[in-house]
Amino acid sequence: MKKLVIIVSLLLLFCFVLTGCSKPQPAAKKNFTIVTSFYPMYIDVINITKDVDGVEVINMTKPQTGCLHDYQLTTEDMKVLEKADVLVASGAGMESFLDKAAKQNKKLKIIEASKYDHIQLLKDGEEDNPHVWTSVTYAIDQVKAITVQLCEADPAHKDQYRKNALDYVMKLEALRKEMHEQLDDLPHKDIVTFHEAFPYLAKEFKLNLVDVIEREPGTEPTPQELEQVIDKVKKLPVKVLFTEPQYSPAAAETIARETGARIYTLDPVVTGEATPEAMDAYINTMKKNMEVLKEALQ
Repeated sequence: MKKLVIIVSLLLLFCFVLTGCSKPQPAAKKNFTIVTSFYPMYIDVINITKDVDGVEVINMTKPQTGCLHDYQLTTEDMKVLEKADVLVASGAGMESFLDKAAKQNKKLKIIEASKYDHIQLLKDGEEDNPHVWTSVTYAIDQVKAITVQLCEADPAHKDQYRKNALDYVMKLEALRKEMHEQLDDLPHKDIVTFHEAFPYLAKEFKLNLVDVIEREPGTEPTPQELEQVIDKVKKLPVKVLFTEPQYSPAAAETIARETGARIYTLDPVVTGEATPEAMDAYINTMKKNMEVLKEALQ
């Protein structure tokens, strides 16, 4: 009988050990996935989410996409959005596909960075001009707007988001101060740009946007429109044209031949590789734009 008790006890102990060893492990925590609509939003979000564990940031569009004029969601885009918790967009009409994205992904939270009390949209004809991030002040406001809404969507990481956002805003404020110091007192202020990407930049730094070469990127100006720009450029004391790296400078080159204007490049910070090195891409590109404006308008 004693042997039987000992055997039963050993069996119970063995079962206990096996049960303990095979205790179910907790499921791996799901990443909080943030998708950004294009490069400027990607730069903001990777700064806000820097070193935050469990947060994945995906830029939806390709590096060369540029501004999202008439961009249509692809099948691959829809697959990316299905797995996302949040879509961060600039808004103000930049991403015409937002309604479709929201309709097909009911649980997806959409953050529109331009929906912020301090951002006053400028008009491009009858429509809002969506290129608000080309103003450093409004770029700061967009970071704040994204941060507030990310904290609501993912409260577990809100303290880290706020700290990172503060660090980035301080860098942007230093950039703004430097650009005002370098650009506010330029002797000439007249600029002719490639398309309507820079009214916010012009307003912030008191530049006079005389005309735009192509109202719709990729659509060549008509002979009449070209002639109108040429007439305006001929009257300028300093004749300069600003193209963009994403588009052909052919129309600007035609105007330059007719007027003797010099051609420079301003970058609206809409294209680039979605890598960790992009964290400083906005600041670095805006500093280059500052140097270009200084050289052109002295």
